[in-house]
Amino acid sequence: MNLLHDPWMPVRDAQGQRHWITPDQLADPQWLAFDADRPDFNGALAQFAIGLLQTTTPVADGIDWRGLFNVPPSAETLRQWFEPVAVAFELDGDGPRFMQDFDLGSDGVAVNDIGALLIETPGDNAVKNNTDHFVKRSRIHALCPACAATALFTLQLNAPAGGAGHRTGLRGGGPLTTLVLAPAGGRLWRDLWMNVRGRPAFLAQGGDADKIDRRYSFPWLAPISLLQAEKGELAQVQVHPAHSYWAMPRRIRLHTHEPSAGVCDGCSRTSDRMISRYSTKNYGLNYKGAWDHPLSPYYETKEGWLPLHPQPDGLGYRHWLSWVLGASTDKKSTRVASIVDRTLQLPHRQTGGHLRLWAFGYDMDNMKARCWYESTLPLYGLADCDRDARQGVQAEVGRWLAAAELASQYLRGAVKDAWFSADARGEYGHVDASFWGATEAPFYRQLQALIDHTREGTEHPDLAVRQSWHATLNRSALRLFDETFVGAGAIERQNPRRTALAHKQLGRNLHGPKLRQALGLPVDEPAAKPARKTPKRPPKEAA
Repeated sequence: MNLLHDPWMPVRDAQGQRHWITPDQLADPQWLAFDADRPDFNGALAQFAIGLLQTTTPVADGIDWRGLFNVPPSAETLRQWFEPVAVAFELDGDGPRFMQDFDLGSDGVAVNDIGALLIETPGDNAVKNNTDHFVKRSRIHALCPACAATALFTLQLNAPAGGAGHRTGLRGGGPLTTLVLAPAGGRLWRDLWMNVRGRPAFLAQGGDADKIDRRYSFPWLAPISLLQAEKGELAQVQVHPAHSYWAMPRRIRLHTHEPSAGVCDGCSRTSDRMISRYSTKNYGLNYKGAWDHPLSPYYETKEGWLPLHPQPDGLGYRHWLSWVLGASTDKKSTRVASIVDRTLQLPHRQTGGHLRLWAFGYDMDNMKARCWYESTLPLYGLADCDRDARQGVQAEVGRWLAAAELASQYLRGAVKDAWFSADARGEYGHVDASFWGATEAPFYRQLQALIDHTREGTEHPDLAVRQSWHATLNRSALRLFDETFVGAGAIERQNPRRTALAHKQLGRNLHGPKLRQALGLPVDEPAAKPARKTPKRPPKEAA
């Protein structure tokens, strides 16, 4: 099976029907989106398609790029782009195989069931200790070649820590990916092409463009020793820029030589080439140093910039600024994915409407997958604002989010104080999630108004909006305290005194100077206390 010649990618048409296509059919306007049964597979398929287009396109920036955005290329054009790299996309056979180790050998090799390719599959310790309560073992027994290829690529993209020598992905385990989507109502091709830059910019994004041997782009085309010393490390300057899309941290070889007929546990299709096992070995490519992946935002540390990862609190408007424009505070600095920064340079007239941001990824606890998150965030008319204007948006939204973060902390603390004693420990993420959910709609309403004013060059009522946002935060926090968390509880199970004190303190914090300062609102100076008069002593009586 060759992944460039055989139909293996599931897509959905306007009637909601699923079709299986070859990559050279991606530009067909009838396809709306990828349509795998798993959301992580859809994210992987999008990154596969973007990586393939970016690696092979001869198109430069500017007019040629815009032309293909408006009029998609033919299947024949895409075949001409892809054919020179077809040798790298064989899934089986005796030679090089897609995303599989060139010479795995036999020493130190372990054989796993095919279900272990899926990140959420319980590990050996979970099975041994019988702790796989929510995610069950033995759900996946066999996969068709299409699902096996997608599962393999998904693992290589998101590879978590897996024991000694089992490497994490180029962006760490379960990285956050942010892709720009075309205006709503568009087609799959436009969503993909939005995240592909012209060839000169692509070759300048990082890596060594002079390393034209295919193994520097597709590491499975040669023994690992030709790229990295034994148990060594691999830096971005040692490979071609395309390598970022095709990183291969895990050494794996699918057992395609022992196929059997059956029903795929991934897509429920019948196949006579089911794959049920694979071999694996540790000490694969060890990605270290300043790798800059174009599809991920980064945060700054003492060691340099590291890719962001989803956290247990989920994805939402609280992350809008970090992922769209970048943010810098005393505690943390973030920068957006380079493809997002580049796409925001495209004027509205070239994209035909308001762009969106698709963010997704695994929340990982070392090698355990806690959750898969994804969200689509609006960008409104931000692409029509010049860089200076976007800096104004960045500063104003930063105030809103700083205030919301404070209000969320105040609510969490008040709920904890009402429920428990001061030294109680626990997880209060559901309190935060409720607060961010309650304030999401008003945030996006005022964000759209701010961007519209900025785009049109009209004056934005900053002070009035900040006051309105302050009132929204106050109402939401107090309502959640009174009606959802504390006030909704059975009265006989509450401590009235503790509840009253927590409510009073919450009100003080929400109306206090710290929250107003975060929003840039005027803060009333506390009234000066009158000087205390020393009472006159009565005169001493004469002896």
